[in-house]
Amino acid sequence: MPVPGSATCSITYRPDLKLLIGRWLHDAPVATLQADYAALLAAAQEHDTGRWLLDVRRRDQLDPALGQWTTSTFYPEAGARMAPQHLRIAVLCSPARLAVYAASARQQEYLNYGLAAERPYQLRLFGDEAQAMAWLNS
Repeated sequence: MPVPGSATCSITYRPDLKLLIGRWLHDAPVATLQADYAALLAAAQEHDTGRWLLDVRRRDQLDPALGQWTTSTFYPEAGARMAPQHLRIAVLCSPARLAVYAASARQQEYLNYGLAAERPYQLRLFGDEAQAMAWLNS
């Protein structure tokens, strides 16, 4: 079931899985991506689902400001708004993106923060969509 999105991100709610899927079609400026995340949260609230698959494989720019904002500001806020559900976010990444994460100390800092068990949300990175879906459904 498609949800109104933007020119950069398609948002689909899967009622059979109670899952929200956001797929970025290409990169965009940080402000546009932040608006996409806000649209995802609105759709999640509308459909009452705290399980998200975020496909960022086509976004090849890794702006550290966006990484800091998503892990420190947006995901905690989204987790609070989705309560009492626990927000689970599977991020589907390209091999190139995973390599950048591994090579950048700054990106590793944001990633380690976001992946930490004490966060009010669960975040995991995947290179395989089937594995991401299995984790979301576990």
